[in-house]
Amino acid sequence: MESIFHEKQEGSLCAQHCLNNLLQGEYFSPVELSSIAHQLDEEERMRMAEGGVTSEDYRTFLQQPSGNMDDSGFFSIQVISNALKVWGLELILFNSPEYQRLRIDPINERSFICNYKEHWFTVRKLGKQWFNLNSLLTGPELISDTYLALFLAQLQQEGYSIFVVKGDLPDCEADQLLQMIRVQQMHRPKLIGEELAQLKEQRVQKTDLEHVLEVNDGTGMLDEDEEELQRALALSRQEIDMEDEEADLRRAIQLSMQGTSRNRCQDIPQTSGSHPTSEELRKRREAYFEKQQQQQQQQPPGQLTHLCEKSSTSCEAPDRDLGDSMSEEDMLQAAVTMSLETVRSKTEGKK
Repeated sequence: MESIFHEKQEGSLCAQHCLNNLLQGEYFSPVELSSIAHQLDEEERMRMAEGGVTSEDYRTFLQQPSGNMDDSGFFSIQVISNALKVWGLELILFNSPEYQRLRIDPINERSFICNYKEHWFTVRKLGKQWFNLNSLLTGPELISDTYLALFLAQLQQEGYSIFVVKGDLPDCEADQLLQMIRVQQMHRPKLIGEELAQLKEQRVQKTDLEHVLEVNDGTGMLDEDEEELQRALALSRQEIDMEDEEADLRRAIQLSMQGTSRNRCQDIPQTSGSHPTSEELRKRREAYFEKQQQQQQQQPPGQLTHLCEKSSTSCEAPDRDLGDSMSEEDMLQAAVTMSLETVRSKTEGKK
């Protein structure tokens, strides 16, 4: 690809680029093409003068600008055709009836010149391969043999005029080299405008990156540890939120259990003091029994019946829930009464 001559677009000098890319060298300059254009203008003026220099048509012709060139660098098809005559080359319109009757396969030609409005470019065969040498591209574009006819048809559909270049082109290094080897193109060349836009975007991205680096204390690289720390903090906040929810749930369960416990405690009667042991209870009962026995011996017999009735009433207490309502003193009283009743029964039996 490096051996292929390819002039890129400068101003509106596409006609110059088209001719030089076709001939594979710097054969024409704007000055030389301007000279050809002026020569054509002079030939046209002389033909118009044959009708009389005082005629209205002649004066109108002189007032009109040149149709072969303009100040921007555009050159007409007549200029290009006259420039190629120097090399013995001729242009034939590709879609003309005369050429179409020849039924020539495009791959059997050597080159084409394409024009749309004021833009010219060359499609040429170098070695055994076809290349699009459009000056608006950043480099030559490889065209396969099978795609060539479709490519030309697409150009015609887009409004291009296509000319077949007839004659022997001058020898060039690229043609000789590509006769021996075939090239492969991995990436299609971009349009110059696309490349400029891409370069501009890259400059903007570079400026933004430099700004970011300045914000990051000019370290020249983004702090990966800081990014990992931010991710860790985010995960930690999520875990804390989950722990807070679990803690709230545990507190709610605990409060519910405390409420149930208080309700149960209110249903159970409270007793003050600690329960005496069985040994202490036995000693207290014996002491109380001895005291009551001494009092009975000192009292008249008539009061004994009253005491027994009282004891009988007290003896019904064991049928209730003693562990819930009977105090310690009542329990002792009941035990003493039962003992006295037993003694009385034995005494009456002896009588």
